[in-house]
Amino acid sequence: MQPARIAELLKPFLPASSSRPLTEKDLEHISIYIDILLKWNARINLTAIREEDEIVTRHFGESFFAAAQLFPAPADNSRKKNPSPTLADVGSGAGFPGLPMKLWAREISLTLIESNQKKATFVREVTRALTLTDVDIQNARAEDVQTKFDFVTLRAVERFEDILPIAGGLLAASGRIVLLISASQVSRAVSALQLNWQSPVPVPRSKSRVLVIGERGI
Repeated sequence: MQPARIAELLKPFLPASSSRPLTEKDLEHISIYIDILLKWNARINLTAIREEDEIVTRHFGESFFAAAQLFPAPADNSRKKNPSPTLADVGSGAGFPGLPMKLWAREISLTLIESNQKKATFVREVTRALTLTDVDIQNARAEDVQTKFDFVTLRAVERFEDILPIAGGLLAASGRIVLLISASQVSRAVSALQLNWQSPVPVPRSKSRVLVIGERGI
């Protein structure tokens, strides 16, 4: 897919003025990602979306929209070395939103948690192809992961209400859970986890999708 077309489709999802603009290299990496996704999708069911433009808007657009809210500016390590923010993408599937978030904020330490072996193998191939570093792919169930994270993301996972408490258990003190869900699921999420919830933010170009973030107190 042409990088110029990708950039055009992603514009509605990104801040008009940002200290993190997508570079030509980023757009090339997205194009490579799409090529690998379409190739694999012919063999295993990674996404029901087959059309390239819709893959960009539905998968990458939503993921980058969330990334821009969480990481609006590059980390400033000029004065002291701060530990990299840790982010776990639970039920990562085809790598959304975790891998686009890593493309947006290279400084994060990313863990992709995916119990399906074939899907875990897919995200390993994408990670290698995009030469991403500090990415840990765990072919495991989320309930078996013992690490705590600064951010935990959930998007399009099965058994949504069952997995929410497990995802919440992965949060470090003051950690934040980041949900890309339909507006109809917000009340159930708020009821399932006793966190400090921000108001849902509508995802651009979507009639029902929202970004909602809950923060654990210290």
